Amino acid sequence: MSDLLERLRGRGWRLTAQRRVVAQVLDGDHVHFTADEIHARAVELLPEISRATVYNTLGELVTLGEVLEVSTDGRAKRYDPNAHHAHQHLVCSSCGAIRDVHPTDDPIAALPATERFGFTIAAVEVTYRGLCPDCAPATV
Repeated sequence: MSDLLERLRGRGWRLTAQRRVVAQVLDGDHVHFTADEIHARAVELLPEISRATVYNTLGELVTLGEVLEVSTDGRAKRYDPNAHHAHQHLVCSSCGAIRDVHPTDDPIAALPATERFGFTIAAVEVTYRGLCPDCAPATV
């Protein structure tokens, strides 16, 4: 069973066949699918699932804090089930591929108090940009 499905069961969230399929599609490392990609994969597992059901389920998962909604550079929103593990994102500037990057230091602790300007910091979002291996020019 996926980590997301286990968390949802632990919360007592009613797992209909449609919700289960959406959670199954979101299972795995470096998953950052758009809603349309999730729907296309879900249809392979449950042909009668509607696009509206996928969108509604994703909205509920985001509201529950079980899935992160990731927006980069005005592209379509992507959904990240890695909501409970501190991480940052590496985004390809060309194709938009996203990979999780796990920081070695606590980014909040790394920010000196003098640069916090009295803010109480609750979260940090860092996005690294570059070219993925498929988009990078071949080096000779």
